[in-house]
Amino acid sequence: MCRPELAPGAAPIDATSVLAHKAARLLEENCGSGQSMEEYARRLGCSGRHFRRAFTVAFKVSPVQYLQTCRLLLAKNLLTDTRLSVTDVAMTAGFGSLRRFNDLFKTRYRIPPSALRKQTPNTRDDALMLTLAYRPPYQWREMIDFLAQRAIPGVENVVDDRYTRTADYVNGAHKHIYGCVRVEHRPQKNALTVTIASSLLPALPRLLARVRNLFDLYCTPDAVYETLSVMNDTRPGVCVSGVRLPGCFDPFETSVRAILGQQITVRAASTLAGRLAKTFGAPVDTGVEGLTHCFPSAHDIAALSGNIADRLGPLGIRRARANTILALAQKIVGGEIDFSLCVSPESEIKKLQSIPGLGVWTAQTIAMRAMSWPDAFPHTDHGVKKALAPRSGKEILEIAELWRPWRAYATINLWNSLQEGTTCSIRPRIRPH
Repeated sequence: MCRPELAPGAAPIDATSVLAHKAARLLEENCGSGQSMEEYARRLGCSGRHFRRAFTVAFKVSPVQYLQTCRLLLAKNLLTDTRLSVTDVAMTAGFGSLRRFNDLFKTRYRIPPSALRKQTPNTRDDALMLTLAYRPPYQWREMIDFLAQRAIPGVENVVDDRYTRTADYVNGAHKHIYGCVRVEHRPQKNALTVTIASSLLPALPRLLARVRNLFDLYCTPDAVYETLSVMNDTRPGVCVSGVRLPGCFDPFETSVRAILGQQITVRAASTLAGRLAKTFGAPVDTGVEGLTHCFPSAHDIAALSGNIADRLGPLGIRRARANTILALAQKIVGGEIDFSLCVSPESEIKKLQSIPGLGVWTAQTIAMRAMSWPDAFPHTDHGVKKALAPRSGKEILEIAELWRPWRAYATINLWNSLQEGTTCSIRPRIRPH
C-alpha cells in the first residue's frame, strides 16, 4: 500500500521529478480541502495533463489514487486514535460524504470503518492525539536540542523532550482559529505522537503536514547516509545515520528568525523573535505555561503602518533587518515568493538574494529549513568553516560536491560534530538556522 506519510525525502534530479514530489506534499497537506486536480495543477504552475503525467511516472499511481490513499490513511489514524465520530472522520479526511467514505473504505480494507475503533483512546476531550511514523533510525536528541535552542519565547518551547507550540488557521469565514500542538517521541513505535487542540480540527491535514515537515518525517535515512558516509573519510565520526534536517512549521516565521539571526547568537535571535511575536502576533490562550502568542504572518507585517524601522526598532531590531523583513513579507503577500511550492529552489534563492540585506548565508539557511531543500548548503556559515578547518571556502565547496544531493544533511552533521566530546549534539552558540 502507498504510504505518503513515509514518502522518501528525495532530492530529485530533474524538474519533472521535483514537480511530482511537490505535488505529493501538496496533495497530502490539502487532502481535506476538496480541491480538484486542475486546481492543484494551477497552484503548481503547470497544466493538468503534465501534472498527472509527471505524478504517475514518479509514483506509479495517479494523483487521484494517491489523494484517496492520503485520505484513507488519515481516516484510519483518526478512527484508531481519537474519539471523533465516523461522520467527523469522513469530513475531516476530505471525503465529502459518509457514504462515499464507507464505500471506499470497505473496498480498500474489506471492513467497515467502525471495525477499526479502539475502546477508548487516551486523549482529552479538548484534544486529538495521533501517531505519525518515520523510517528509523532517528536521532531525536539532536533534533529536539536543535529546536529547544532556537525556540521562540511565547510561541514554542521544549519541556521534558516535548515540543509544544501555538498554531492558527483561517476558516471559511475568514476568522482566525487558534490552538496548540504538542509533539513527543515514541521510539519503541518508530513514531511521533502529535496532540492537537480540537479547535484546530478543520485544519488537521495541514497541521500534520507541517509537523512532518518540521521533524523531517519524509526522510529516508539509509539513502542519505549511503551518500554522506564519505564524510567520515574527511573527519571520522562526523556523519551519523539517522540525522534529520530540521524543517519548519511556518516558513515566514523561520525565515524571519534567520534574518534576525545574522551575526548574532542563537539566544539573541530567539529573544528578538519573541519580542516580535509578543508585539505583533495574536494572543492565544493555550493553557500551556509560556505559550501566549502566535507568530505574526507575512500579511501582519506587510500591513504595519508607518516606517518599519520605527515599528521594529524599539524591539531591538536594527533598521536594515527591519527593512529586510518587510521586503520579504511584501514579496510573500504579493505572491513573488512561495516557499510551499518552490519547484525550483535555486530560483527562489535568487529571489531571496535580490532582497537588500538578505545574502548567501541567510538565503541558504532559509532554503534548508523553510523550503526543506536537502541540497542547500550555507558554505559561509561559521560552524561549517570551523568543522572543516583549515580548508578554504573554495576547498569546502569542492569537497561538498561529494555530498550532493544531501548537502543540507551534511551541514547538520557538521554542526552536530562541534559539540565538545560528541559527534551528535548541537553546539549552542552557532548562528541560528
